[in-house]
Amino acid sequence: MTDTAPRPTVKLRPGKGRRLAEGAPWAFADEIAMDRRTKGLAPGTLVRLVEGETALGLAAFNPESKIAARLIDCDTEVEVGRDWFAARLGHALALRARLFDAPFYRLVHAEGDGLPGLVIDRFGEAAVIQPNAAWLEPLLPDLEAALMAVTGCTMVVVNATARVRRLEGLDERLEVTHGSLDGPIPVTMNGATYLADLTGGQKTGLFYDQRPNHAFAAGLARGGRVLDVFTHVGGFALAALAAGAESALGIDSSAPALELAEGGARLTGVAERFATRRADAFAAMEALAGEGSRFDLVVCDPPAFAPSKDALPQGLRAYERLARLGAGLVAPGGWLVLCSCSHAADPESFHRANAKGIGRAGRTAQLVNSGRAGPDHPSHVALPETSYLKAMVYRLD
Repeated sequence: MTDTAPRPTVKLRPGKGRRLAEGAPWAFADEIAMDRRTKGLAPGTLVRLVEGETALGLAAFNPESKIAARLIDCDTEVEVGRDWFAARLGHALALRARLFDAPFYRLVHAEGDGLPGLVIDRFGEAAVIQPNAAWLEPLLPDLEAALMAVTGCTMVVVNATARVRRLEGLDERLEVTHGSLDGPIPVTMNGATYLADLTGGQKTGLFYDQRPNHAFAAGLARGGRVLDVFTHVGGFALAALAAGAESALGIDSSAPALELAEGGARLTGVAERFATRRADAFAAMEALAGEGSRFDLVVCDPPAFAPSKDALPQGLRAYERLARLGAGLVAPGGWLVLCSCSHAADPESFHRANAKGIGRAGRTAQLVNSGRAGPDHPSHVALPETSYLKAMVYRLD
C-alpha cells in the first residue's frame, strides 16, 4: 500500500548530524533523541529526520534497531508507493542494462542503489526480493507491482529469511508471490552454467557478486587441477573447468548444493572432469593434506566468519586457519584464492590473517590481485559496509 500517513519528526541529538550532512545514509540509535514519543513509533515508520531546524530527509525509522534511521529520500513529503519504487528500480535497471547483455544480475544492492535494506536478484523472468528492513514490509505490494512493471518479470519470490531481519524485529518467511517455478533456473556466467534454486538454496540461490573473481581465477586454472572449497553450486570450479582446467574437486557440507553443482557441470559439458565431496571444509582439507594431494589452484570462499565486529577476532582466526590449510594444498608455483564476505573484516585485516596462515604453512607468496564484488553490487560512497567482498589471489612458491 502507498504510504500516505502524516510524517512524524525524529530529531538527532545535538552535534550528531555531521556524518549525514556529509552523505552517510544511517543514523544510529545513540544519535537519536529517544524521547517517549519517538520510542513509541512503530518499526518502519517513515519520518522527517531533522537536526535542530534543518531537515535532513525522509527516513525509515525503527526504534528497536541499532540502525535507527535510514535515509530514503531528500524530500520529506514525497509519496512512497508504486511510482516511487518504479523510479528507483528504473535507475537501478539502467545501470545493469549497460553492464550486462542478459537479465541475470543483482538488480538492487540496498543502500548502494538508494533502497536501504532491500536486495533484489534477477534471474531472467524471475526475481527474488530480500526485504531486510522494517519499512519495506507494508510497502511490498507496491514494490512487487513496480518490479514487474519495470523489468517485465513474471515470477517473484519474497525471501524474508536473512538473519539481519531479526535485528529489525521481523519474522521469517519464504513465498512465491507471483507466477510459479518449475525448478532451478539455469544461469550462464563465464562460459559455465549454474543452477539457481530460488526457493531452497542459500540466500537468493546464486552469488552473483563473485562473477568477476570467478573469471580471473578461471584464467589461472587452464590445464591445472582445481580445488574449490565451499563450492556451493559450483562457484569457482565450473568457471575454471569451462576455461580449460584439467579437473576440479568441489567441497561443500550441503548435499543439495552439491547436487546443483553436479547438474551445472552436466549442463556445462564438464561433468567428467568434476568431482564433489560432501564434508566439513576444514576436515576435508586436512584429509586431502594427509593424502598428499596438491592442486594448481585452491579457492576458499567461505560464508561470513565475522558477521559483526564482536565476531571479528574469532573470524580472523578462522580465516588464518583456512589460509594455512589452503596454502598447504597448493603445488609449487600454484595459486591460492582466499575470499571473505564479512563486512566487519576490512581488506587489511583480512590480508594480515591470510599472510599469517600462509607463513605458518611454510610458504612464501605474492599478492597478485585483490578482487571485490561485481559492478552490479555498487557501493554507497559513504558506507564502507556496502563494499564487503574481498577476493585475494596469491601466487605461492
